[in-house]
Amino acid sequence: MTERKHIPVALLALALLGGPSAHAQEAPEARQDMALRGVMKQLGQDMQAVTGAISEEDWQLVAQLAPRIGQHEEPPAREKMRILGWLGADARKFRNFDLELGKGAENLQQAAEQEDGQAVIAAFGKLQQSCLACHQSFRQPFVQHFYGER
Repeated sequence: MTERKHIPVALLALALLGGPSAHAQEAPEARQDMALRGVMKQLGQDMQAVTGAISEEDWQLVAQLAPRIGQHEEPPAREKMRILGWLGADARKFRNFDLELGKGAENLQQAAEQEDGQAVIAAFGKLQQSCLACHQSFRQPFVQHFYGER
């Protein structure tokens, strides 16, 4: 997978769900549903679909879903800039989580194409760990900052 020159959705997702609490909260009028929330919702649906496909040993479906996860949609440029501004020095950490997501999805696809159930499960587990790490780092601060929610 070639390195993408965009803000990782995984990082954005974590930001939407919560970001560093050291950042100031935006004014209430700035609080509106962000595109990243929709991107994260789709990623969640795709991850659930992979879980179902794994349980049915539908390796073809897993292989089809993996690129949707690794090459997920992105929020518009203006929203990315807001998120990057908020992330500040943590932008690189956020980006690295997205790169891990892309690599994990590639590994998942390769294992599924080989119909190697054990490797599929291992790759999916690593993918989920990457998602969890990002969410634990950014979700709460992101949601608090952009939505005023705790």
